[in-house]
Amino acid sequence: MEGNFLEVRNISKAYVGVQALDNVDMGIGYGEIHCLVGENGSGKSTLIKIIAGVEVPDEGKIIIEGKEYRHLHAIDSIRAGIQVIYQDLSLFPNLTVAENISLNQMVERNIKILKWPEVKKVAEKALAEIEEKLPLDELVENITMAEKQLTAICRALTQNARLIIMDEPTSALTREEIDHLFSVILKLKKKGISILFVSHKLSEVFEISEKVTVLRDGKKVGEYPTDELDNDKLIYLMTGKKIRMQKFVYEESGDVDKNVILDVRNLTKEGQFRNVSFKLRRGEILGITGLLGSGRTELALSIFGLNKPDSGEIYFMGKKVKIRSAQEAVKLGISYLPEDRLIQGLFLKQAIKNNIIVTILKELKGRAGLLRKQKIDSTVKKWMEDLSIKAPSGEIPAQTLSGGNQQKVVLAKWLATDPKVFILDSPTVGIDIASKSNIHSIIRELANRKIGIIIISDEIPEVLTNCNRILIMVNGEVKKIIDNVEGVTEEEIFKVVSSQVKSEVV
Repeated sequence: MEGNFLEVRNISKAYVGVQALDNVDMGIGYGEIHCLVGENGSGKSTLIKIIAGVEVPDEGKIIIEGKEYRHLHAIDSIRAGIQVIYQDLSLFPNLTVAENISLNQMVERNIKILKWPEVKKVAEKALAEIEEKLPLDELVENITMAEKQLTAICRALTQNARLIIMDEPTSALTREEIDHLFSVILKLKKKGISILFVSHKLSEVFEISEKVTVLRDGKKVGEYPTDELDNDKLIYLMTGKKIRMQKFVYEESGDVDKNVILDVRNLTKEGQFRNVSFKLRRGEILGITGLLGSGRTELALSIFGLNKPDSGEIYFMGKKVKIRSAQEAVKLGISYLPEDRLIQGLFLKQAIKNNIIVTILKELKGRAGLLRKQKIDSTVKKWMEDLSIKAPSGEIPAQTLSGGNQQKVVLAKWLATDPKVFILDSPTVGIDIASKSNIHSIIRELANRKIGIIIISDEIPEVLTNCNRILIMVNGEVKKIIDNVEGVTEEEIFKVVSSQVKSEVV
């Protein structure tokens, strides 16, 4: 069909002291894959909530298949065929896949007693629409993230979805799972279902979308056919800046052997990784990449004392060490920025200052064993200034910060321990372009201070640009070590990352 399924015109929305959206227009055609991009705080989430009927715009109107709404309720949006799949998927982990898929339809039909054959029939029909299979009898808590995504998509189909909004749908998927998700999206397109795709990963924007709408500071910068954009242009439209990082250059000086700060030898953990060996030198940035499940995070946790290996050796500063806890790792001089900053890295409801000082409380105590306020204030001020953490003060809760600033607080927490080795697991996941560039600059500066850095990431451009050496893991084994990234392409690394080894991890 020609024309637009959905249009938003002159949408404005203000909260206390913040203009979230300012006169924004957007149109999504029938069966169109449309990407919505912008920095954190650009207004993407607010616009999605308005389209979903969760928020009411101060000005403007929404037009769905020619019908105009000035005040769109959530039930109106659902009945019009608009379904939102949020990043957390909003599934019930203690219900089966079939029950999750069919539940909304059953509630809408006011069915009070669920009959399993009928539940299963609804789920099977939704799966048949996209020619996919799922373990319908399995509890959702036991299935993979990719299967959960499919479950959420099928649930949307039972609601006669005409437009499916996907918010960061690939953040926890492997490359293979992303490819599968994209094939499902293309099937939805062929059925005439429109997709609004929100992602920070620009490579995915170019791979899947036909049109791109760019927001910046609550305003629409423009709407563009994807084939008229390239990476640099899209970054400029999103940020208003030209951001291009040069490849990191590591210059080793002095005795090569004396520069080795961490030496991992044949480290093995049954079912996770096997015979992993590498050396990390002062001031270098070593990248570890691989698909989810390749053993990369489990390896990092073992080095940090949170995942006891079965065999192998770790040498730190030339001495053999056994790291049995995170406390022992920190005492040696090893810090670890975890993969999930919200769950593992921050006390979200606590003040920024409390998050920063939590790792160094002993150093901040006076003779009487009480914390010294002056020392706390100067420490917090130092790290907020050094890392450019944007906040009115250190007293506000960490949960009020943007993703980029939250990650800087986690960085500050660990840098306060004065580490000699810093392991960063997915340091820029879910972070916008400008914040990502800023964090990369901070990491390079740490390397310049002769801290040994390990970056774990499944984003190949991230490790290729910021690391001087790259260790590639496949099925728990080191498949290849690239000692010099000069001249190496993303395609060459991806070919190794996506390969399979015959042997299984023992």
